[in-house]
Amino acid sequence: MTTEISPDNLTGLLDLARRDYRELAGRGLSLDLTRGKPSPEQLDLSEDLLSLPGGRHTSADGTDVRNYGGLQGLPELREIFAEVLQVPAAQLLAGGNSSLELMHDAIAHALLGVLPGATSRWADQERIAFLCPVPGYDRHFALCERFGIDMIQVPMTESGPDMEAVERLVAEDPAVKGIWCVPKYSNPDGVCYSDETVERLATMTTAAPDFRIFWDNAYAVHHLTDEPVAIADLLGACERAGNADRAFVFGSTSKITFAGAGVGFFGASAANLKWLLANNQKRSIGPDKVNQLRHLLFLRDAAGVRAHMERQRALLQPKFETIARILETELGGTGLATWTSPKGGYFVTLQVPDGCAKEVVRRAAEAGIVLTPAGATHPYGDDLRDATIRIAPSYPSLTELEQAIEGLAVCVRLVGYEKQAV
Repeated sequence: MTTEISPDNLTGLLDLARRDYRELAGRGLSLDLTRGKPSPEQLDLSEDLLSLPGGRHTSADGTDVRNYGGLQGLPELREIFAEVLQVPAAQLLAGGNSSLELMHDAIAHALLGVLPGATSRWADQERIAFLCPVPGYDRHFALCERFGIDMIQVPMTESGPDMEAVERLVAEDPAVKGIWCVPKYSNPDGVCYSDETVERLATMTTAAPDFRIFWDNAYAVHHLTDEPVAIADLLGACERAGNADRAFVFGSTSKITFAGAGVGFFGASAANLKWLLANNQKRSIGPDKVNQLRHLLFLRDAAGVRAHMERQRALLQPKFETIARILETELGGTGLATWTSPKGGYFVTLQVPDGCAKEVVRRAAEAGIVLTPAGATHPYGDDLRDATIRIAPSYPSLTELEQAIEGLAVCVRLVGYEKQAV
């Protein structure tokens, strides 16, 4: 990545970077780019939810949403998200306010009960491991740590995880029970899984008969261009391959409507769904169907979801364009950084010279710009190269974002040139 610079030129560039950093630190900034939260303006797009269901208490099938029951969620809402998540409505569950809790429950139930196709509980086995494509989503890794599941890093490519590594690991080790996947506009690289990758995941040989793909399709409709990316149907591919029980599909409205009051979804084979429902009925008498009805009336249908997401895109796209413009202006041609230009999702990945990410994040924090901790994109917080920085542009205003990215670029130049000068 690094461009060769003569000693005299390096001295001048380092002096300039130090001057720029002193000026940055003196501005008294207080900016936060740590999490991919929707901005207040994005949340305002769903304000009508607060006036719904407007005195209506029943769904189309006559269910009184104020009462107990309906563990699988409202059928009409499942019909909408069946198309979005590529799961038949009959095999889709609509739950509480996030998909994360459904992922948590799926792991907990697998540990404490017996999955379809399993010979015993995961808790009764000596070791459980998950494959973790990196860079990846820190909350996935946190779930593994919470349950004592070993994490094995697998490199990401432009078409998804390195499938040669995945196929080798799942074939040789029966302790490998799962893989985390964010298949569309992945967190944080924005990678979309190719059709070949989906097919290989569905058809590969696994040593564990109860192996599961945790398919976190969090950004299924979060497009940033006029050409939305389509991905292959994993659930259908698994069924065709004779591995119908292999896929757990997750999604939610968390970044569609209200992040704190959304609806989470779980999709799977009929056997997997029956298994989850049987376990869930011991912890809940039913989800918040009032909130589900509210979402049904607000979104109306899959076309309504797409129209709503176009309004979201109008707010988000300028922020991603701002990042690309500033990084190119400030760091283009320096050899100090590369960055992603995602077609959707919520993040930009910045790659700096090896051994520099933690120091860049530290210098930025000292100047009043708080970033996601370096290493958060890797299991156990351990980015072996110390090179990956995740940028979350959604929450700050455009003006704040400009200040933050300009400041981040100053920190990259300072740390990068300091490293070269050693």
